[in-house]
Amino acid sequence: MASSPVSRVVYNGKRSGGPRSPGGAGSEIFTPAHEENVRFIYEAWQCVERDLRSQMGSERGLVEEYVEKMPNPSLKAFKPVDLGDLKRRNTQDAKKS
Repeated sequence: MASSPVSRVVYNGKRSGGPRSPGGAGSEIFTPAHEENVRFIYEAWQCVERDLRSQMGSERGLVEEYVEKMPNPSLKAFKPVDLGDLKRRNTQDAKKS
């Protein structure tokens, strides 16, 4: 993956009304740019899977924590949010109404 050029995919928000998968009402035409994007994503995912497999046997776990070397002082009072708890509370509040 190191030899692959860095590219950025941009979605412009427009949707086509045509079929989304091959085998639909008509045959879908894949442009060379589309095929290149699919190939890039496939190759990148293969690298991720290879890295995960190689980590399984090492002492490092699959999860790596990121810690800022120079923490932002304005985030000193930041309190993490438990998303699971927040979802439970919102679900309970919705049932009460």
